[in-house]
Amino acid sequence: MPVKRVLRATGPVAAAALMAFMTLVSCAPGPARGTPSARDAGSAPSPRAVRLPPLHAGFDYQIGGAYRPPSGVRIVSRDRTAKPAPGLYNICYVNAFQVQPGEQRQWPADLLLRDTRGRPVVDRDWDEVLLDIGTPAKRERVAARVGRWIDGCADEGFDAVEPDNYDSYTRSRNLLSADDATAFITLLSARAHARHLAIGQKNTAELAGLRKRTGLDFAVAEECGEFDECGTYAKAFHDRVVVIEYTDSGLRKARARYGKRLSIVRRDVDVSTPGSADYVRRTH
Repeated sequence: MPVKRVLRATGPVAAAALMAFMTLVSCAPGPARGTPSARDAGSAPSPRAVRLPPLHAGFDYQIGGAYRPPSGVRIVSRDRTAKPAPGLYNICYVNAFQVQPGEQRQWPADLLLRDTRGRPVVDRDWDEVLLDIGTPAKRERVAARVGRWIDGCADEGFDAVEPDNYDSYTRSRNLLSADDATAFITLLSARAHARHLAIGQKNTAELAGLRKRTGLDFAVAEECGEFDECGTYAKAFHDRVVVIEYTDSGLRKARARYGKRLSIVRRDVDVSTPGSADYVRRTH
């Protein structure tokens, strides 16, 4: 499947919104709307017998199709429908916050996020309907379904899970908030840790500072070199970060500052397999 590159809001409006959110998190006397409550998951889950990805190790991003990992690779990320690579650290990709194209009817209608006119809210770049995680009850129901996929990752022998589209609230037309997203990812962290899986934060640098509250263990960062965000993830996750760049310039920038600290790979945007005309994989 094609890669889900993070969409970034820019300009003064986005900056003001982010500042307002971070102020709310740091200054509010009690939990803000949507923060993990007793009903959601209690406090942030603590990993139980979780194996973390190795630091500064060879990495390959294979969510577009599995193939034999190149020499020197120790960490691989693959789609949940694929098998893990024997002998390596395997991350299981799960589309957790949005519905895969063609799978809309597999979800209860009331768990699809809808606008004021009752129409599903769609991420137009990927033709994916957003899931409604706007209340504790709905978060629990969505998490139960995604949790079965997480269980499947554990049953197949993966070491970790990578829930994609953590930042989908930024595409929700203000129907979802960062609080909703963090409350939901906390539920997924609890499910992953219960199955002895580590859980990675996918993109969403603006929420990296909340990783202790959400129980996230490492980061999967797309284009953090290109957009000067690698330092944010490195600080929050103590260098336990795997990086995917999609341009030569992004690879150069990431390696120049973090080549001796983070796991970095250059892939093609469609994350294609060897033999494809679009296939690109580089580490230098």
